[in-house]
Order: sequence, then structure tokens, then C-alpha cells
Amino acid sequence: MPFKSIELYCSQEKLQAVLDVAEDEHILEKHFIHLADEAKTSHVYLLAKEEHVQVITDKLQSILGKEPTYRVRVMTVDAVVPKFEEKESVEPQKPQDEKPKKKFLGVSREALLETVSAGVNLDINFVLLVIFSTVVAAIGMLEDNVAVVIGAMVIAPLLGPNLALAFGTSLGDRELTVRAMKANLVGVLVCLCVSILIGKFWPAHLTAEQLMMRTQVNYASFVLAVVSGAAAVLSLTKGISSVMVGVMVAVALLPPATTLGIMLGSSNYRAAYGALLLLLVNIVGVNFAAQTTLLLRGIRPRTWYEQQSAGRIARFYLGFWFVALLFLATVIFLWNASVG
Repeated sequence: MPFKSIELYCSQEKLQAVLDVAEDEHILEKHFIHLADEAKTSHVYLLAKEEHVQVITDKLQSILGKEPTYRVRVMTVDAVVPKFEEKESVEPQKPQDEKPKKKFLGVSREALLETVSAGVNLDINFVLLVIFSTVVAAIGMLEDNVAVVIGAMVIAPLLGPNLALAFGTSLGDRELTVRAMKANLVGVLVCLCVSILIGKFWPAHLTAEQLMMRTQVNYASFVLAVVSGAAAVLSLTKGISSVMVGVMVAVALLPPATTLGIMLGSSNYRAAYGALLLLLVNIVGVNFAAQTTLLLRGIRPRTWYEQQSAGRIARFYLGFWFVALLFLATVIFLWNASVG
């Protein structure tokens, strides 16, 4: 994991408390200077590994939270020369009946929120990306061109809102949750409108293999959606962004949504039903897996009160996605039985 530079401004009255936090064994370097201003402000610089940033920033927020002008900045440090030698940390002995508190070691909560929030910016760029990727996916499937379909999966922005929804509900962030729901709804509706027009006016036979594949759904589709959703969250929390391209291809939401629109536009309602089931399986599976992974990874709000509130919301959504999975499993069983 890369190093992170943690810089903050605080009053000189709070400086000693901040420096006490800086005695944490995970902080590799610390410096501070007193600024020549009337407010008697100190500028503090800390260096730590990314996996420890969350714990450190939580402590700093607890100390500085009531100061109206405090600001903590976290920035990536590409390299440190000479490199630090690894130190073996000795954990303090705890009573046998005391359960160890689970700590999240990975990309900080705030950095994750910045990343997922970028995927729910409902602007003209989002809408245009959905339109362009829908057209590309439709042409790729109608012409049975796998490479073109994969290209559409990569540029489509529909996976981001689903991950943002999982993060928002896990952290009790109502604003992010609402934004994610709006982005999901707008993205799917735009995709359907464009693909319905393509299905209505495109002069093509709807028997291409790439198209018909998205009208078939089975239990393997469940496994793929759940595993891909978990992989997406793990890649984000560990800072391995390169994995996301593979996840986008594996559990792409755009092809089944586009297939649904094409089949509706061409009045092929039976095939449209199969595409709808596949789309719902992908959405529900990704959200269920993402929510579960976030809970297991210990990603939660900072304060106890926020944790209690967010925990109730997260459990509600987790239960909702689980019931939805069971319902879809039943529907798919009946669907496959009728087809067979």
C-alpha cells in the first residue's frame, strides 16, 4: 500500500493532543510549525501507511471536531527514500473475555466516499455516457461482435451507482444513498429509452448469439453477480482500481438492460422478460454482495451514535436484498421450468 501524507491546521491549544496521537506506532514521521498569524495556528505534518490512515484520522476528528476552522488533508505519497524498516508491533495483553475491536485496514472511509461519489454525478456527461455505451452495446450484440460489447461494458457508468448505494447505506449517508438511487434510475431509464428506439427501427434479425445470451438466466448468474460485487468492493477498499475493469465486464448491467429495451421495441416480450430477470439478478446480487462485504470489512461511521443508526439502515437493506435474491431465485426456477 502507498504512503499517505496527513496535514492539518489546528490551534496551538490543541497541538499537544494532536502530538499525542502522533505517538501512535503507525505514524512514521511527524513535524509541526507554528504559523505567524493572529489565530495562533499550528501546521502539523504526519506520514503513515494508507492502511492506518482511517484510525489516525478518526482520532484527529475526535480531538478537533469542535474547532470551527480545522481541516485535515490526506494526500498520496508515491515513494519515500530511504524506505522505512518494518517494525514488529506488540499488541497489549487484553482480558480473555474481552473481544478485540475490529479495525478496518484499507483505504480510508473519506477516500472511499470521494471515489464512489464521483460515480453518481448526475450530469450531462453521465447521461451521454449511458447513451453512447447503449448504442455501442446494441450494435455489438446485434452484429454479434464480442469486442464491441466488451467495450460498451467498460465505458458504461451503471456499476458505480450500485456500489455507491451500498456504501451510502452502510455508512448511513442519506445524501449519497438518494443520489445513488437517482443515478441508477436515470441510467436504466435512459438506456431503456435508447434501446427501445433501436429495437423498433433497427433493421436486424434478433437471433444474434450475443443478444440471446442476455435473455437467459440461471443460478450461475446469481453466483457471478454476487462474486463480482464482492470483488468490486474489495478492490475499492484495498485501493486496487485495476480490478474494476474486470468486474465491469463480468457483471455488466448495460447489456441486459439494452437487450430488454431492444426486445420491448421489437415486441418480443418473452425474451424481454428473460433480459429483465438477468438485469434484476445483476443489480440485486451486486448490492447484496457489496453490502455484506462492507459489513465484514468493518467499514462504518466514526462515532458510536452514527454507527448505531447506520447499522440499523445497513441491516434493513441487507435483509431487503437477501429477500429479493430469494424471490428472484424462485421466479427463475419457475421460468426455467416453463421454458423446459
